Amino acid sequence: MDDTPICPLCDRPIPPDAPQSLHYLVPKLRGGKGGPTVLIHQICHNEIHATLSEAELARAFNTPEALRAHPRLSKFFKWVAKRSPDFHSKTSGGRRAWKNR
Repeated sequence: MDDTPICPLCDRPIPPDAPQSLHYLVPKLRGGKGGPTVLIHQICHNEIHATLSEAELARAFNTPEALRAHPRLSKFFKWVAKRSPDFHSKTSGGRRAWKNR
């Protein structure tokens, strides 16, 4: 039996040697410390934080389903799903501008 975890965002396996990360569904700074986390690819994690502010994550995008439904993230997860499970690259566009903190 294969115990390799599956990324709940892009549905690719997460091999032990692939860049990976625990994502707090509610950001720690927004009350999520000790809250639910999901194991995801690092590239998926980078894209989430390049797209959404912590306030947006806490308010409206605090489930894998909500993250997959976001227009930009949905497009990204479909694109990355075609790559190998250990694929990683820089996140395009850099980090999101944090003007309204």
